[in-house]
Amino acid sequence: MLLAALTVAAVTARLGLWQMHRGQEKRALQAEMLERAEAPVLSPEALARTALIAQGQWYRRVTVQGRWLPVAPVFLDNRQMDARPGFFVLSPLQLDRGDVVLVQRGWVPRDLQDRSHLPALPVPEGEVLVSARVAPWPSALTALGADAPGPIRQNAEPEALAALWGHALLPYSLQQLAPSPVAAGAAAAAEQTLQRRWPQPALDVRKHDLYAVQWFLFSSLTVGLYVWFQLIRPRLARHIA
Repeated sequence: MLLAALTVAAVTARLGLWQMHRGQEKRALQAEMLERAEAPVLSPEALARTALIAQGQWYRRVTVQGRWLPVAPVFLDNRQMDARPGFFVLSPLQLDRGDVVLVQRGWVPRDLQDRSHLPALPVPEGEVLVSARVAPWPSALTALGADAPGPIRQNAEPEALAALWGHALLPYSLQQLAPSPVAAGAAAAAEQTLQRRWPQPALDVRKHDLYAVQWFLFSSLTVGLYVWFQLIRPRLARHIA
């Protein structure tokens, strides 16, 4: 019994320490991401071409020049902004250097009366300047099956979007921060429709603190139960007898 109690107490205490360590790692990473968000604007020439380099540029601001590809946007479903359901609007931008990057152009609310009703969101023609920040690929949500053909998608799968738009895409995205300064007419109206209050980079650090407390409680409970049932309770029984 003593060996079993010590083993359980040691293992759960070690798991608690591991969760604390993971929490510290994520706090450091979150501080790094916030520092990147406040760093000077990244030059277009330094923009990553590979996933490994892109990870070091996540949340850096950048202003790129290019042309919007003349294709229909994709509306990424079940995305929220300010706790409201809606769509992230995705379009491909061909950079001056030739690469094509996925741009999260902004968010639009869902039509609560008709889910399939989508706003017309044309893009400016010709050369444009896009103020954005480097971001990971849009997060994947649980899907019951493959997306049906059409503009509404549950997830933005790189291969599917590359096939849809006819271009290979860089292994990251850009989150547009401001309307295009050259937009006019319908494109200007579309720019004003899109909302771009992107959340600040954040990691779920609190869950590691809660898990650590949970494991430490298990460890303490194991020790406490052993002391009560193996030491204190037998002595009390002998004393009463």
